[in-house]
Amino acid sequence: MEKFYKRRFWPLVLPAVVCYTLVLVIPFFIGILYSFTSWRGTYFAGGSLFGSFVGLENYAKVFSGGKFGYSLVYTASYAVIAVILLNVIALGMALLINSITKGAGALRTVLFMPKMLGGLAMGFVWQFIFQVIFTDILFGEEGFLHAEFLTYMTQDPKKALFALAIMNTWSMAGYLMLMYVIGLNAIPGDVYEAASIDGANVFQTFFKIKLPLLMPSITISLFLVISDSFKMLDQNVALTNGDYNTRMLALQILRTIQDSNPPNYGVAQAQAVIFFLIVATISIVQVSVTRSKEVQM
Repeated sequence: MEKFYKRRFWPLVLPAVVCYTLVLVIPFFIGILYSFTSWRGTYFAGGSLFGSFVGLENYAKVFSGGKFGYSLVYTASYAVIAVILLNVIALGMALLINSITKGAGALRTVLFMPKMLGGLAMGFVWQFIFQVIFTDILFGEEGFLHAEFLTYMTQDPKKALFALAIMNTWSMAGYLMLMYVIGLNAIPGDVYEAASIDGANVFQTFFKIKLPLLMPSITISLFLVISDSFKMLDQNVALTNGDYNTRMLALQILRTIQDSNPPNYGVAQAQAVIFFLIVATISIVQVSVTRSKEVQM
């Protein structure tokens, strides 16, 4: 059987490797090369690839303009809010699901369903909720409960951070909940029995047993939330369209082409390279730190 799989490994894997190389690897390195040129999307300003070489000029423009730096700080602020809010709610939902015996499967399905809604559609739905339901009906001056912070949330950069966090928590919490449910189910029942015999209460069981043994799930969940926060585009476009200083990194890269005349794809590509390095660095550090805290059973 082992020889059978070895003979057919490369014939089965090679098409996927070729597609991955053509669609991702080669364009990635071409993009890095273009970030050092005055590329205009359909032509090079210098007439040719090497004639349009500008060195680190595009990277200097990225940091001198100010918009990219603001978007980076804005995105990082959102990532902090999203990491805390999403993981706390998802873990709470997982503990709730794990504590019930009847209807747990149906409840898991209902809580997971928002993840199936596309980013643009979800953004437009929540734009209606924030503008009409929150502002005009519930929390406005003539609403049921006046709460200034919850009105016009898409028209203020600070409020928009929480609006994006609320929207994505509604979307992703059920998905992350499944990660935590799997982690909780992997903890042997003997561990809980031993803790009960030793007199551990609910809080001691959670912080001393469940939380340390959930570190593999926490590692995955943190990675998903952080990477998704920095890559967010559809929701940002649909909810605020980047207006009122609410551009996140991915949208800033997209709008760089529109902000320059003629469109400077070289600067946009330089931003994309920096964007990749930031996301890769944060993800590697986060995974390394959290994996070092994982407990082997």
